[in-house]
Amino acid sequence: MAQQYVLALDLGTSALKAALVSFSGAVEALEAVPVRLTVLPGGGAEQDPGEWWAAVVTATRRLMARRIAAPDQVAAVCCTAQWSATVAVGEDGRPLMPAVSWMDTRGAPDVARLTGGPVSIAGYGVDKLWRWIRRTGGIPGKAGKDSIAHILWIRRARPEVYEAAHKFLEPKDYLNLRLTGEFASTYEAITLHWVTDNRDPFRVRYDPDLLAAAGLDRSRLPDLLPATAVLGRLRPAAAEELGLRPETHVVAGTPDIHAAAIGSGGTRDLDPHLYVGTSSWISAHVPYMKTDLLHNMASIPSAIPGRYLVANEQETAGACLLHLRDLLIGPGDAAPSAPHAPEPDIPRLLALAAEVPPGSDGLIFTPWLVGERTPVEDAWVRGGFHNLTLRATRGHLVRAVLEGVALNARWLAEAVDGFVGRRLDPVRLIGGGARSALWCQIYADVLGRAVHQVDRPLEANVRGAGLLALVGLGELGFDDVPDLVAIARTFEPAPSNRRVYDELFAAFKELYRRNRGLYARLNRRFHSLLNGQAGRP
Repeated sequence: MAQQYVLALDLGTSALKAALVSFSGAVEALEAVPVRLTVLPGGGAEQDPGEWWAAVVTATRRLMARRIAAPDQVAAVCCTAQWSATVAVGEDGRPLMPAVSWMDTRGAPDVARLTGGPVSIAGYGVDKLWRWIRRTGGIPGKAGKDSIAHILWIRRARPEVYEAAHKFLEPKDYLNLRLTGEFASTYEAITLHWVTDNRDPFRVRYDPDLLAAAGLDRSRLPDLLPATAVLGRLRPAAAEELGLRPETHVVAGTPDIHAAAIGSGGTRDLDPHLYVGTSSWISAHVPYMKTDLLHNMASIPSAIPGRYLVANEQETAGACLLHLRDLLIGPGDAAPSAPHAPEPDIPRLLALAAEVPPGSDGLIFTPWLVGERTPVEDAWVRGGFHNLTLRATRGHLVRAVLEGVALNARWLAEAVDGFVGRRLDPVRLIGGGARSALWCQIYADVLGRAVHQVDRPLEANVRGAGLLALVGLGELGFDDVPDLVAIARTFEPAPSNRRVYDELFAAFKELYRRNRGLYARLNRRFHSLLNGQAGRP
């Protein structure tokens, strides 16, 4: 019998990846197509869902043109995508406006009105905290980046769109709609709408009281399924566009954080992974629902039925390095020359950083370029270089960025360790940042724990989507996954660097404590000015 494959689609903020994943769990081929992000005044960030779909078609066509698999060898399609973005669609499935990105903060005032109260803890009304945490395990984030904040902002600022909306969908659910014609979501993907009862992970359902509290209509939200469910088959029109058969199954899929957890090989409880892409997170599966308000962290339903996933996010990681690249060298090409190649000019910058001693001679970079979500939730904090001298070279700047992103991960790791009640060591490293041996070693030294560099780490999300589909098709079990994901190399922390990074870490946290008030004053002021100039709510 001919080899069978899953077409795994991974929609990121900057690119759409399409991969053929074999039934043995290997990524046999991958194509990438860039997608654009539009940043607007006043905290807006939007993308074009039509461009997403065009990228799906282009990437899939390129993949099939390589003739690794014939259409009848593609048994299923499974999507993963950026999480906590919102697509408002009409009854015909067409978007009514651009997709609101997970970076968008325009709904922050709406969340504040929804969750505040005269007696508050961490900025939340006590009665609201009890209502949400007891049923969902968390509460809408104050930064306004959750899906519920996007919908509330649309209702306030674009009431004509809200009234015309048939459904509000997550990005992977919008792609599934294009693939199958079905308006649906999954238990774990709907979490950041904060209107579901998550106490039974096998039966996540909308909660009437939470819907009423948020003022949201159940009819505008999709029906829910497990991530492993077969949603349906390809629509004939979609099959023709993609060059596949209409008989091809479509598995419901899962957001990027959940797919990465599977693609890292960390499907067992308390087996952690650290993702370093545009953003970053440290996560692990756990058997319980729990909330840490102080660090804006919770365990929420996972893509693995009956399990929860520790959810957190460091807003900018690899994005900091790319931004520095653009400042130092100028914007690179729109996409890598090959799917596995680093971004243009990044190897040059890493080579410069490798010439600088650990600690960057005391130069510290804080990576909060679009605010921060965890380990502190702060929409106003911003990044910068600290302790800069005339002796600093480009190599110092680059290494400080690598170290600053890792220092923030150490801050997050401490919070995650406290959350799960044990030190998580070793950690699997995945994402584009994990391709750099230098960055892997910096992570090991800064975190003070062993780092397992997952083989072909950039493929973790598409691999996770493919493995999820194979479970949904009955070809694998989740217990089989760790043996299918290879470790390329293990990096141990260098004892000689411990003192340097301990000192920098203490200074890193102090920089936040001392300057957060200044950031808030500056950025609230400029936020108000920008909103006034733009004439937008």
